[in-house]
This record gives sequence, C-alpha cells and structure tokens, in this order.
Amino acid sequence: MLTNLAVRDIETLIHPYTNLATHREVGPLVLERGKGVFVYDVAGKDYIEGMAGLWCTSLGYSNDELCDVAYEQMKKLPFTHIFSGRSHDPAIELAEKLKEIAPIPISKVFYGSAGSDANDTQVKLVWYMNNALGRPQKKKIISRIKGYHGVTVASASLTGLPANHTDFDLPIAGILHTACPYHYRFAEAGETELAFSARLAAELDALIQREGPDTVAAFIAEPVMGAGGAITPPEGYFEAINAVLAKYDILFIADEVITGFGRTGEMFGTTTYGLNADTLSCAKALTSAYFPLSAVLVNEPVYEVLVDQSRKIGTFGHGNTYAGHPVGCAIAVKTLEIYQRDRIVERVRQVSPRFLARLTKLMEHPLVGEARGVGLIGGLELVADKATKQAFDAKKAVAAKSVHFAQEEGVILRAMGGDRVAFCPPLIISEAEIDEMFDRYERALAKTLDWVKAEGLI
Repeated sequence: MLTNLAVRDIETLIHPYTNLATHREVGPLVLERGKGVFVYDVAGKDYIEGMAGLWCTSLGYSNDELCDVAYEQMKKLPFTHIFSGRSHDPAIELAEKLKEIAPIPISKVFYGSAGSDANDTQVKLVWYMNNALGRPQKKKIISRIKGYHGVTVASASLTGLPANHTDFDLPIAGILHTACPYHYRFAEAGETELAFSARLAAELDALIQREGPDTVAAFIAEPVMGAGGAITPPEGYFEAINAVLAKYDILFIADEVITGFGRTGEMFGTTTYGLNADTLSCAKALTSAYFPLSAVLVNEPVYEVLVDQSRKIGTFGHGNTYAGHPVGCAIAVKTLEIYQRDRIVERVRQVSPRFLARLTKLMEHPLVGEARGVGLIGGLELVADKATKQAFDAKKAVAAKSVHFAQEEGVILRAMGGDRVAFCPPLIISEAEIDEMFDRYERALAKTLDWVKAEGLI
C-alpha cells in the first residue's frame, strides 16, 4: 500500500537513474532526517548510508558546524556572482585552500555547481586551449569504457556506460573510449595485473596512433572508477598510462569528483595512484554534499592560454550563475577545515583495514566472485559461477535485487552494471558501524542467495 507521500512523489517527480515504469508500481523510499552515518525514513526506520548519499556526504548527516556556517553566510551574503570581475571572501579563501592541498601544481580554480559541469568545462577548456594555440585539429578526448564523468551532453559523452548514451544520441563527435582496467572481468587467462596494465597501455597507444597523435588532445580518468562499478585500478596501470600520454603530449584530466578529499586514504586519489595530471575536477565531498559546488583546478600553462585568449577576444566567455556561490564556498572552507582539524584522512587509514577485511571476506559467499577496494570505497561482483566467472543474465538484475534486500535490512548501497554492488560510507564511520553495515549486508546476501535459487538462476 503506497503512502500519501509516495503517491504524491509518483505524480510529480522524474527520478534520475530510475526505472520510471517500475517506480510507478513500487514507489520511493522517502527519507526524513539523518544523523551521523544513519538516515531515517518517514516511519522512523534507520538505515546506514553505505554510499554516503551518492559518494559524497563524507562528514555524515546533520553536522552542526556545516549547518551553522551555511546559516551565517546566508545572513551575511546569501548570493552574489563572480562574473565581470566581482568576487567575495569565501570564494577567494576556498581557492587558496584548494591550491594549497592540490596533489598537482595548480595555478587557478574555476567554480561550478556539479561534477558534470566541471567535466563539461574540462572539455570546453581543451577545445578552447587548442584553438588558441593554433591546433584546431587537436580536439579528441579519450575516456574509458565504464568510466563515469557526468550527464551533461559533453560529460555524458565522456562517460563510458551504455545507459548514458542509448537514445540520447551520444557520444558526440571527438570523444573516444579505451579499455576498462578491470582485471577480474577483462584480463586474459593467466594474465597478471602488471601484464594487463601493460596491455591496456599498449591499446591506448595504438588508439592514439590510429587517430593521429596530432588530433588527440586529452585523456580523462577517475583514480577509482565510481559508477562504473567501484573498480580500483590494477597494479602498474597509471604508471603505464602516464608514459603513453607523455609520449604524445596529451593533457591528463584527473576526475576526482568521487575520490577527492580523503576517500582513498590520501587527500586525493591522484596521490594514491600516481596520476601525472595537468588539470583536476572535484565536487561532492568538497562541501560534504551540503551544497552543490564543483571546482576545476588548472595548471599555469593552461591558465596562461586563457589569459592570452581573453585578451584577444575581449572576455572569457564561460561560466554559470552559481559559480563560486558564497554559501557553497563558505561551507567548503569549513569542510576542508574539518578534514584537516579532525585528521579525517588519517581516520580513513585507521578504519580502512576493517572495511577492506569485511569487504574481501564477502568473497567466501557463493555469489561473490570478486571484492576489492581502497580506503573507504569498494565494490563486489555477483556471479552465477565463481569458478568460471559466469555472469548472471543482466535482465535478472541480481545486484539490484541484492541492494533491495540490503535496504530491507537497513543499509543503503548501490547496484551498477555487471552486477556490481558499491560501498562508500561516510568518512566518519566507526569500526563498529562498519561491522554493522556488513552484518546487515550479509543478511541481505543470504536473502539474495535464496531468491537466486528460487528463480532457478543457479
């Protein structure tokens, strides 16, 4: 029986990443409040938010400091834009702090509202820069199969997931995709991680050669693939990729929207995995998701081109209304202060062994083919046959069923293509809460196994 709120939802909202037909039948999970790592529905039931919302609520729910700073900034200066040379202290202070903690040499910061528009900006900057440098043919950007970079027209084109392209007439021209670095599913028989990484780098090299090195401008990658399945890179992967990009003078864009600000046990995943990036996108945990805010961090060579071209054209014709929103910037400044003051990165390192031990222990279950993570992010793949890695029929949506059972047990997770299940709890989670999260999911896995057997899927 659907509640009044559920009916009102069905009749008014279009939900992102949702089977809209199914939603009309089952309705929404309506949440009312949150505290720490828990959220509560309108009936008062608690759930461990095992995905930190959408990989983003790093400091958990109802953090008084973040709420207070938002209120104080709203009373002082609730909005102003930064077009036409205007500015304000929170935007300036946040840019200073981002430059200070960035994992690569950074000259300037460009603000937006979401990871999607940050990566859309990256595409435009690549095109703009190469036009300015007299290289109008050097425009192609290489992403990866299963990579996720957003849902705007350009960023969804970078995304390497079929559902983001089908019937949207995407990807746009000039966006290429190279192989996914998922060793468990795509390595050849007996191929080590190092050999797999070397092969993928060789495939990237061959792609660049086929397209023409003078036409390829940039490569974009997440240190850990997020919506593609919470996939950590194999040994030696980014070292091999770095060498290929350097060989052809190709810009490296680091998409830190999910991994930025402590998720991997370093402030940035770029440091964890040694990306030789030139520019960087961040969002989500920048404000612990308490306000929509993103930032593109660019190095000095890129910035110099923007200045020279602005002098030539008369303006830098890009930006959006809420870029550098004072409330968002004030919250972000406080968020970064809390990360440093409370030693959140060190905290992640302290609890990560428990998280990873509980995650990898799930491989003992008959449905789990692979489980792997880093810091406080990880994923597993559900399979029909562990010995052969045989996948379930995608139409059976076994991972989605597992996540449904997890919700029944009081933990919110995310199912993704290839029957992957992701874990990405708030960075403030305790070891006891980690154990409770996995205890709840183990009960959900038991239900999943019973369901799989009843459906005759194994």
